[in-house]
Amino acid sequence: MTTAAFIGLGVMGYPMAGHLAKAGLKVRVWNRTSAKAEQWASEYDGTSCSTIAEAVTGADIVLTCVGADTDLEAVYEGGGGILANAPEGAVLVDHTTASAGIAEYLADAARQKNMGFVDAPVSGGQQGAENGKLTIMCGGSEQDYAKAEPVMEHYARALNRMGPAGSGQKTKMVNQIAIAGLVQGLSEALHFAEQAELDVAKVVDVISKGAAQSWQMENRSGTMIAGEFEHGFAVDWMRKDLGICLEEARKVNASLPVTALVDQFYADVQSMGGKRWDTSSLIQRLRKFR
Repeated sequence: MTTAAFIGLGVMGYPMAGHLAKAGLKVRVWNRTSAKAEQWASEYDGTSCSTIAEAVTGADIVLTCVGADTDLEAVYEGGGGILANAPEGAVLVDHTTASAGIAEYLADAARQKNMGFVDAPVSGGQQGAENGKLTIMCGGSEQDYAKAEPVMEHYARALNRMGPAGSGQKTKMVNQIAIAGLVQGLSEALHFAEQAELDVAKVVDVISKGAAQSWQMENRSGTMIAGEFEHGFAVDWMRKDLGICLEEARKVNASLPVTALVDQFYADVQSMGGKRWDTSSLIQRLRKFR
């Protein structure tokens, strides 16, 4: 039986760890707020651990899903962290959306400890995590990926190795860049329809059957029209991700003018009190500032 340690039980990690338990893996969990880990253990067949060391000792695979680079440093490093306590031969898999630099750093640190490492950021949001249908973009060696793949398949719809360490994070940046432009375009389209006094739902029904169709249109247009923004990835987190994209763009000499502009639009949404609204809330900015 594979022993898996899952570190970080937020809106994504909680159900992802649950899928592993349902699949019959021996799962140990740790969360910064211990009550969350205890709650998870009351719902699933697994063990709540009071320390990271307890969770990862003897584990075949260690999976992390935390907030940002600084959170990764906190759980991986130090005497009580993953690198000091996971066994040789273990593969470490990070599902956090973070910088490519931290992924490359952790891959090197793991290699020095005779462990594997895969950076594996996910797309699909809370709904995808709960339904076990995430898209996972991975970076790491073929050998490390081969060890981690069967475990990740328990909550993945699509799963691909994109290249060496850091490649998963860079691919997730591509994903976020694409989403930023799409959501702004959809927001402007719906706002125009509203201002033109069209039947907006009818407009969406027509254009969604043509070239304008997108996942965002199919899944978010209705709630955008209704002014409901509690259905997905929060604006605060999107700004964190876009900051990573813009920093990497400077490193690789890529021009991201639309992404930079949309990032500032999200800053406006934050100032409107929308820090925890989902990313489709860009339309509210247009409604306010028209």
